[in-house]
Amino acid sequence: MDSATRGRRRGRSSVLSVRSVVGQMFLLQVAVVLLLAVAGVGLLVLTTQRESVREAGSRSLAVAEGFASSPGVAEALGSQHPTATLQPRVQQAQQRSAVDFMGVLNRHGVYVALSSIVGRPGLRTTTDMPDLLAGRTVTEQGVGSLGPQIRAFVPVREPSGPVVGAVGAGVTLEHVSQRVTARLPEVLGATAGAVAVTTGGAAVLSRRLWRQTRGLGPAEITRMYDHHNAVLHSVREGVLIIGGDGRLLLANDEARRLLSLPADAQRRPVSDLGLDPHMTELLTSEQVVTDKVHLAGDRLLAVNVRPTAAHGGPAGAAVTLRDTTELRALAGTAEAARDRLKLLYDAGTRIGSTLDVVRTTEELTEVAVPRFADVATVELLEPVLRGDEPSEGHTGMRRTAVSGLTEDSPLYPLGELVGFAPTTPVGAGAAGGHALLEADLRTAAGWRAQDPERARRLLDHGMHSLITVPLRARGMVLGLADFWRLRGTEPFVEEDLSFAEELAARAAVAIDNARRYTREHTMSVTLQRSLLPRGVPEQSALEVAHRYLPSQSGVCGDWFDVIPLPGTRVALVVGDVVGRGLHASATMGRLRTAVHNFSALDLSPDELLAHLDELVAHLDQPAADADNGEADGPAGADGANGANGANGDRADGITGATCLYAVYDPVSGVCTVASAGHPGPALVGPDGTVAFPRTPVSPPLGLGSGHPFETAALELAEGSRLALFTDGLVVNRRRDLDTGLALLRDALARPGLGPEQTCQAVLDALLPKRRGDDIVLLVARTRLTDPARVAEWDVPSDPAAVSRVRSEAARQLEAWGLHLTAFSTELIVSELVTNAIRYGTQPIRLRLLYDRSLICEVADGSSTSPHLRRARLTDEGGRGLFLVARFAQRWGTRYTSRGKVIWTEQVLHGGAAEPDMDLADVFLDHWEA
Repeated sequence: MDSATRGRRRGRSSVLSVRSVVGQMFLLQVAVVLLLAVAGVGLLVLTTQRESVREAGSRSLAVAEGFASSPGVAEALGSQHPTATLQPRVQQAQQRSAVDFMGVLNRHGVYVALSSIVGRPGLRTTTDMPDLLAGRTVTEQGVGSLGPQIRAFVPVREPSGPVVGAVGAGVTLEHVSQRVTARLPEVLGATAGAVAVTTGGAAVLSRRLWRQTRGLGPAEITRMYDHHNAVLHSVREGVLIIGGDGRLLLANDEARRLLSLPADAQRRPVSDLGLDPHMTELLTSEQVVTDKVHLAGDRLLAVNVRPTAAHGGPAGAAVTLRDTTELRALAGTAEAARDRLKLLYDAGTRIGSTLDVVRTTEELTEVAVPRFADVATVELLEPVLRGDEPSEGHTGMRRTAVSGLTEDSPLYPLGELVGFAPTTPVGAGAAGGHALLEADLRTAAGWRAQDPERARRLLDHGMHSLITVPLRARGMVLGLADFWRLRGTEPFVEEDLSFAEELAARAAVAIDNARRYTREHTMSVTLQRSLLPRGVPEQSALEVAHRYLPSQSGVCGDWFDVIPLPGTRVALVVGDVVGRGLHASATMGRLRTAVHNFSALDLSPDELLAHLDELVAHLDQPAADADNGEADGPAGADGANGANGANGDRADGITGATCLYAVYDPVSGVCTVASAGHPGPALVGPDGTVAFPRTPVSPPLGLGSGHPFETAALELAEGSRLALFTDGLVVNRRRDLDTGLALLRDALARPGLGPEQTCQAVLDALLPKRRGDDIVLLVARTRLTDPARVAEWDVPSDPAAVSRVRSEAARQLEAWGLHLTAFSTELIVSELVTNAIRYGTQPIRLRLLYDRSLICEVADGSSTSPHLRRARLTDEGGRGLFLVARFAQRWGTRYTSRGKVIWTEQVLHGGAAEPDMDLADVFLDHWEA
């Protein structure tokens, strides 16, 4: 026999030895497994028996209920020969349903049909019939002709409701026992297998445990415990074992020293050891704690708690304690420095995220609280809030930001104007730009002198330490940042003062940038609003409402205009200049002035945009020439700056402007529209239907493409609404054009709204929370001129027709009640018609319009325009147009596709007016000149 075999035999004999701890444990485990196996077999047999009985009862009840509810059972019971009808059905049902017997009872408890190996129809049941006759189902375990059995009886009802009998079915307990006996070999086999596996597993575990204990007996293990106990008390780490009932089971010497435990601490509840409540809660909470730092006296202890039950031990906890006082002090200093650097980094990324002065101050307080101070406030000088530079000697500051403030705080509230006396430390520090540290406010006499009553309330509120830092940028003090600490936190020290100065310096740069942006934005908005129309001019063709909302991130060049034109027509203009700031506002003003000047020439929309496009191209050309000149010049020391300047000049061009120009004629109800790169209008019918008419869109102004501009003629019913807008209304970073137009359509599709209500409804639906672009909305509701106020005549090329036309015009004026203007109007009609016959071509047409003024229009097929001049004494003619200009308030010429129209306008005061001059005096004055 080799040595390996002898070693394995010695190992097995050692494991099974009752003198070793492992052998004792193995025998105990085998005994427990056998007992559990026997108990399991008995329990399984009982469970199987109970389940089989329950299953037999359920099957009997189901069979009885199914047969009782089958068709024809109730009728058969009421027939003269129920047995002949029901007996075959009962036998067939009993064979199919696997029950031992099945029968049908009449109301007297006699079986009229019965399928059983020992019974026949005519037997009387032992079941309680009153319950069945009352309509209740009966399930019972009793003794019948087949012996002990489980049976169920179900009443049979007629369709009208009365019980006429019952159906019974049952299973004998003998069959139930047979099922249990049939499963017993399986149960015994499974139990034997479980015992074998468990015993084998116990043997394997015992062998492993034998290897770990090396076959030691109780005495040897006790000696080993003594050695371990000696080591436990000699280590420099406290160890505690706490039982599930909260009693201290074990504490080594280090734990007793660190916690100052009494000598009789073991077996006492932890709550009775005199520890502070927080430490007591840590030791008894049964929660996992890792390196939880706790102050015990003058020591900082790192506490670790692990439940022992989670690792296979009894209920309780194992606690270790380490004295980390010195290490914590060094780590705390390094951690504080790291936290300060992290806070400065966060301040650099979070402060100044917007160009809003107030929001920048709020970001400063949000960064400081609670990581540096318990309460932080910021006050700014009044000029800074407006975007201006602070003036000398200005000490009144407005509180603009507060963080960490409670409702009952006695500090000045948000928005309050705070004045600092120059003699106080805070006022002197603000004036000189020096930071102030008041580590203990209770001893700060200068701080208390500012407002003694409020200072007392602040101290009562718990504020005990303060740092005040001026916000300085580019040599100017913009305001103050105040950092407060409340009761329960450490006071500020000198290191905190330098950190506060660094934090305030970063914030001051962001505040100054926001201030300068605010100033430019305010100037741009002021210029923009001064260049836009201050109101809508009086006219009778359209009812107009408008909205202009500047961008919150910088004013852009959007504009609109409503321009009355001759012949009661009105021009609607909406435009957009690419760019922001003062340059965009100034460019917008130049374009608006140009549109006004071109509209005074009474040009068609396409001609006006063509002239405007040419003007913009010429305005851009000098900037381009200047760029080329500087680029060709000497570089020198300032070459880089010169290049930047050229780029700045290049930005002074207007390339990229768009414009939509529409002219509405209330006489015909036609609106002529032309666009230069601008979105077309939205048209709302009187019934609320919304459409976006297809209007030709040409390139933006100033591109020099040379393409002609096209127009679209829209026929508008009276009461229609025309909406003109800039792209800032429908497009932003979160919304594309299609989505914006869909929202605009929904907002406009509301019949019965006036222009003002329409503007408000559109802004409520489409206005973003923060506007990144200007928004212009112009809504006009159309009116039509009453046909009774329009008179037209075709004039032949015959001088004799002048008198007839003049007479008809006089009769029309009489019909309108304008007889006081008859003389001057007849003179104007005579002169204009005579000139058209003499110098123009057919067709010649005269039209009178009675509106706010009296308008006279003479159209002919010639494109030659008359010119006003002063005739010489020797001239026989040339004085007619001069007389027309004297009697009319204004006059002019507009060109059409088929010629020209010469028009005059006469002001009506109280319905009519007669010229305040004599015709002879006019002629004499003209000749004398």
